[in-house]
Amino acid sequence: MDSCIPPPDAHCTSFHGSSAVNCAAVAKAMRRVAEGKAHAQEEAADWKRKYEIERLRNSLLEQRGQGKVNINCKKPVDLLQQNKNGILMENQNGLSFEKHTIYSEEVLNREATKFDLGNNANPNTGKSLFTLAWGCNREKNTRHKHDVVSFESGNITTAVRSSKQITLEWVSPPQSVIILTKPDSTSVRESCKEMVRWLKEERNANIFVEDRVKEELLTESQYFKFVQTWEKDEISLLHTKVDLVITLGGDGTVLWAASMFKGPVPPVVPFSLGSLGFMTPFQSELYREYLQMVMTGPVSITLRHRLRCRIVRDAAKDDRVEESILVLNDVSIDRGMSSFLTFLECYCDDSFVTCVQGDGLILSTTSGSTAYSLAAGGSMVHPEVPGILFTPICPHSLSFRPLILPEYVTIRVQVPYNSRGQAWASFDGKDRKQLKAGDALLCSMAPWPVPTACQVDSTHDFLRSVCEGLHWNLRKKQSFDGPREI
Repeated sequence: MDSCIPPPDAHCTSFHGSSAVNCAAVAKAMRRVAEGKAHAQEEAADWKRKYEIERLRNSLLEQRGQGKVNINCKKPVDLLQQNKNGILMENQNGLSFEKHTIYSEEVLNREATKFDLGNNANPNTGKSLFTLAWGCNREKNTRHKHDVVSFESGNITTAVRSSKQITLEWVSPPQSVIILTKPDSTSVRESCKEMVRWLKEERNANIFVEDRVKEELLTESQYFKFVQTWEKDEISLLHTKVDLVITLGGDGTVLWAASMFKGPVPPVVPFSLGSLGFMTPFQSELYREYLQMVMTGPVSITLRHRLRCRIVRDAAKDDRVEESILVLNDVSIDRGMSSFLTFLECYCDDSFVTCVQGDGLILSTTSGSTAYSLAAGGSMVHPEVPGILFTPICPHSLSFRPLILPEYVTIRVQVPYNSRGQAWASFDGKDRKQLKAGDALLCSMAPWPVPTACQVDSTHDFLRSVCEGLHWNLRKKQSFDGPREI
């Protein structure tokens, strides 16, 4: 009988039978606790922001009652307060909170249309009425945004705003400009020097550059003493100091510029001085004309969405959630130097998606659809389509096709305990982090897009970059001297 009794630590050492099931269940419960803690922290920050907005709104209403705020304005662009997620505006209809962009997980401010009908039916058509709830992760909200979705008289239609080009118009001309350049390039250095001189002499702008660039300019001439820089502890407040960001380089320079801003990003004017040009529509030779056009306005912009990524370490050990990382292109999970296939469990909100067995997985924004995701067989997507691309890397399956998921979901990728090897995560090609057994990577859409100026408009610039950069669908044309149908 004693030989049949398992040792005291059998439930932790054995991976067979019910003991393995109990061990896996405990580990799964601990992971859920860690993810719940991360969600609670994020929700608390969101409620704090909403409280600040409501407090400011009440304060402005009180000032308006005392005659301190003028509401006789004809334009709804009278800016009263700017914050990281939107703009509190005052117009002829009163105060309203306008979003920079549309995110389903955010609470929207306008109340749903209320019909005063006893029988809940349309008196004109007899059709039953209904309401729409705007929510995420089964947390519904009975409010909706009228300029996004309309469902009056029981008919659902999408508003024209969702399909129109976004235009930026300056209330006052931009005065502070930051110039970010690709290092170790003679052509970039010369273009930067000419641009700095023109911005100072023609626009009298306040110009910020990196320390490296300032040293190069001062080595060239003491004329550039007016150029400013910033300290390391001032990076988090950099968006409050500059009105415009100018990049001189390729798409990598745009990625670098986006990574400097952990929250709101000023409008970006990307000049093409690199090898890739999917996000850099402006030619540096015509910088005077383009900068004059952008700084005078109005100018078309592309809102390039970013992913917010967080790593949750093994909940059974320390329940630690690492700092968020924002990516403009993609986050890739691969097997690193291991000879084993990557084994990943993927979830979309609370729904199990699949297990990835192969070289890895790419979670990409639509701006990054022409980068690593494209090389792995993913689709090319217009950058203003709010979605998340789910693209496997060399999957060991014939039926594993890429997916495009909606922007409001949270994707969780975790390394199971029975994985043969570890995994590595890279964020926009850098900040490489190791994922051990039990670790999870959470990805969701960040509320701070990167607004980039367009040469013409979003669609024209995107299609031109695809055709010129990738020579998309180029082939020899058919001749006219063959047989023809009668």
